[in-house]
Amino acid sequence: MDETKITYKDAGVDIDAGNTFVKMIKPLVKATSRAEVLADIGGFGGLFSLNTGKYKHPVLVSGTDGVGTKLKVAFMADRHDTIGIDLVAMCVNDIIVQGAEPLFFLDYLATAKLDPAKGASIIKGVSEGCIQAGCALIGGETAEMPGFYTGEEYDMAGFAVGVVEREKIIDGSSITVGNRLIGLSSSGLHSNGYSLARKVIIEHMGLGINDEIPGLGKSVAEELLTPTRIYVRSVMNLLRDFNISGLAHITGGGLLENVPRVLPNGCKAVIRKDSWEVPEVFKIIQKGGNIDETEMFRTFNCGIGMVLVVPDQEADDIMIRLTGLNETAYMIGEVVKCEAGKECVELV
Repeated sequence: MDETKITYKDAGVDIDAGNTFVKMIKPLVKATSRAEVLADIGGFGGLFSLNTGKYKHPVLVSGTDGVGTKLKVAFMADRHDTIGIDLVAMCVNDIIVQGAEPLFFLDYLATAKLDPAKGASIIKGVSEGCIQAGCALIGGETAEMPGFYTGEEYDMAGFAVGVVEREKIIDGSSITVGNRLIGLSSSGLHSNGYSLARKVIIEHMGLGINDEIPGLGKSVAEELLTPTRIYVRSVMNLLRDFNISGLAHITGGGLLENVPRVLPNGCKAVIRKDSWEVPEVFKIIQKGGNIDETEMFRTFNCGIGMVLVVPDQEADDIMIRLTGLNETAYMIGEVVKCEAGKECVELV
C-alpha cells in the first residue's frame, strides 16, 4: 500500500484559499449592513433582528433564484464583477411584486476550484446588488467541488427575505377592469433567454465574445453582461403614496407568461406593442434568428422589466412620480374583461 499522505488540498479543495476568500469579502459584506444585522459573516447562520414594533401584522416573503446561462457569457468574457447584481435582482424583484421590502440576502457559490480573487469579484457584484436593493448580505456558502464542476466553471443561487404588512400584501386580487398597465424599462436582456440569445448571436451570427454587435456599438460581452435592473427603491417609493393593484416581474416567459400570474379571473391585459421602443438588441436577435414575434414576447422582456397594474385615476400621477425617480416608464395598456376560456393577455 502506498503510504504517501494525502491532504484535502491534494483532492482539490483548498481550505486556505477559502479562508483568504472570506477575509477578502468581509468589507464587501459590511457595506450592505443594516441596523437589524446582529453579527458579521463567519458564523453558522446569519442573525437578523426583525423590528416587530414597526409592523402590526408582519408577513415574511422569501424568494430564491439563479442567473442561468448568463453565467456562460461571464465565463467566455472572463468578467465576473456584475453577475452578482443579476443574482440579487432576480430574487429581490420577485419579492417586491408582493409589496415586500427586502431585508436580507444570502448567496451560494459552487465552483470546481476556488480562486479567491475571482470569488471576491463575484461577491462584489452581490454586495452592489444588495446596496441597490437596500438589503443586507448576512451570509452565504462557498463550495469547492472538484470532479463535479469542471475548469473555471461555477454556479450561483441567491435567497432573499423581505417583509410586508399582511393588509398590504399585493396579490392582484384588487385588479379590476379599467386598471392601467405601466411598464418600467429594462436594461437589456436582464437574466432570461440567454440560451436562445447565445445561439443566435454566437452560433448563427458568428460573433465572438469581444466582437462588436452590428448596429449597437457594443461588444457581445458588454451587451449581454449588462446587469439586471433592480426596481426595489422605485417600487417601495410608489407604495408609500399610491395604490398599486398588481406587479409583475418580467423574467422567463416574458410579458405573455408573467403578466397573467397577477390577473384575477375575468380580467385580461391588453398590451400595446407600439407604446414603447423595443431596444435594438432584441430586434437584432429576432432578425438574426428569424424568430417569430410571439416567441420573442414569451422568451425575452423586450424592453419592459416590470409591469405595474394601477387604478386609472392614479396612473398619470404615478407616471410623474416615476419620472422624478429617474425611471423610464411607459403606459403600455389596460385591463379589460376576459371571457371564460380566452387568453388573458393580448398584444395589439
